[in-house]
Amino acid sequence: MQLVSLKPVPSQTLNVALGSQQCSLKVYQRFYGLYVDLYVNNALVIGGVVGQNLNRIVRSTYLNFVGDFIFVDSQGLDDPAYSDLGSRFFFFYLTPTDLGALGLVG
Repeated sequence: MQLVSLKPVPSQTLNVALGSQQCSLKVYQRFYGLYVDLYVNNALVIGGVVGQNLNRIVRSTYLNFVGDFIFVDSQGLDDPAYSDLGSRFFFFYLTPTDLGALGLVG
């Protein structure tokens, strides 16, 4: 499990190599929650997925993404809000090994 550092701002884009993949993540606040878009090598993998506490972002193996992402509320069970990213809400990349250890399909 690897922490992906997010800032407490309503919209951000970051580029990071994860699982031998060149990833671009867009994380943005909307009225009904925090959303994530994931691109690998400039190709959209998932778009407009709502971030929920401990709920995987990618979920589907047919998308051919190696690993997955989750938000974690360090102080309870709330879904993430941008204002507390990096202090209360953390965003993690899960490797296939992490997913297997959790009993989840990679």
